[in-house]
Amino acid sequence: MVKPTINTMEELSEAIGVSRPTLSRYFQSPDSVRGKTSEKIRLGLERVEYVPNFFATRMNRKTTGIIGVIIPYLNDLFFTKLLEAIEIAAMDAGFTVITQCSHSDPTIEARAAETLMSMSVDGALVAPLGNQSDPETYRRLGARLPFVLVDSRPKTMPDVDFVGTDHIQSTGIMTEYLCRVGRPPIFLAMPRVNFNAIERENAYIGKMQALGHAPIVIGTELIAQDWHFEAHGEAVLDQHFSRGAYTDRSILCVNDRVAIGAIRAASRHGLLPGRAAKDGLRIAGHDDYPLCPFTTPALSTVAQNVEAIGKASVSRLVDLIRNENSVKQPQIQLFDGVLKLRESA
Repeated sequence: MVKPTINTMEELSEAIGVSRPTLSRYFQSPDSVRGKTSEKIRLGLERVEYVPNFFATRMNRKTTGIIGVIIPYLNDLFFTKLLEAIEIAAMDAGFTVITQCSHSDPTIEARAAETLMSMSVDGALVAPLGNQSDPETYRRLGARLPFVLVDSRPKTMPDVDFVGTDHIQSTGIMTEYLCRVGRPPIFLAMPRVNFNAIERENAYIGKMQALGHAPIVIGTELIAQDWHFEAHGEAVLDQHFSRGAYTDRSILCVNDRVAIGAIRAASRHGLLPGRAAKDGLRIAGHDDYPLCPFTTPALSTVAQNVEAIGKASVSRLVDLIRNENSVKQPQIQLFDGVLKLRESA
C-alpha cells in the first residue's frame, strides 16, 4: 500500500485530525502533548509520508538546536577530521551542525558569519583565516551569539575563547628530536599570513635558541599567488636543491601539506629522506595529515589531538550557550602534540 504524501503541516493537521499548534508542539517534544493525542499523532504519521520541516519546527523555540561551524578549506583533510570530531561531539550534546567554508577568502569568511547570524544559530565554532579575518564581522557575531575559536587564534580576537594545539610544545618536541638524531634542522615556513604557521615558526626559533643552535628559516616569501601548501613546499626546496643546498640537512616543515611538497622536490632531485645517515636528509611535518603514512617515504610528523580539540570546543560552546559558566576572562585550552616517527625522519 502506497502511503499518501503530505507536504505541509496544514495538510497533516487535516489528515490526522489535530490542530497545527498541537502538531508543532509534538515535533518539538512529544512529551509536551497529552498521551492520547500523542498516540493519535504517532499512528497518523505511520499512515502518511511526511518529513517535518527542520526550521519550521524550531521557529517558536528559544533555541534552534543548531551550531554553526566556519572552516577555511574544504580540500584539507585536517579540517575534515576536525569537522568530524565536532559533529560527533555536537550530536552527543543534542545539537545539529551547519558548516560554512571561507575558501581562504576574508570576504567569503565574513559572508559565512553573516549567514550563521541570519539563521539564528545558537552558537558558532570558527577556524578563522588569521589576522586577515575581518574583526568587525566577528565583533557583530560575538554581540549576537556565543562563539569559540578553534585551531587558529588571531591577534585581532584576544577576548574570544580558544581551543587548539600548544604549538610551542608540539613544534618543540620535533625540533628537539631532529637535533638529537642529526644536524640541527632548518625550518621550511610559509608566507606569514597564517596564524598557525607564524606560531610554529616562532616556536622553532625559540627552541633552537634554547638548545644553543642558530635557527634558519626559509620559504617565507610567496613564490606564486596560487601556490599554497604542497606547491609551495616543492617550489622552495626545488630552488635550494638545484643549488645543492640543504641536501644533507634535517628540514622541519610548517605543516604536513608543505612537507608532502618537500618530499616531492626531494624525489625530483634523486634524494630519499630517511633515518639511515647521521647527517643525511630528513623531512618532517606537523599535524599528522591522514595521508602521511602513505607518502614515500612515510612522513614523520607531530599529531594534533583533533578528537580532543573538537570535543572540548563543542563542550565550551555548549557551556556558553547554556550560560553554565560565568567566567568573563577568555578560556584558552591547549592540547599537546604527539610525535609520529616514520621513515622520512
